[in-house]
Amino acid sequence: MQGKETASGKETKGTVSWRDQLDPVDIGDEPSPEKPRESTLRKEVSQLKRLLAEKTVELDFFKGALQKVEARRQKSGISGEKACTTKSKN
Repeated sequence: MQGKETASGKETKGTVSWRDQLDPVDIGDEPSPEKPRESTLRKEVSQLKRLLAEKTVELDFFKGALQKVEARRQKSGISGEKACTTKSKN
């Protein structure tokens, strides 16, 4: 399994082939007549695994982006100063 470079510059092993590890599922497939409940549950588990993997990749991306923002803030020395914003009129 190859690693993948993330937004934070780190290399992860789990995100590269998560799709390859999942059971192939076609949404339009009919459940097998002998075990329809099992087939339905397998499809649901597969869909949940895909969703979890996608969210994991998104989280990794946002962690990397946050680290970059924090690093820029530390370099510019703005840390701890008041933000320059205007007050809204109510």
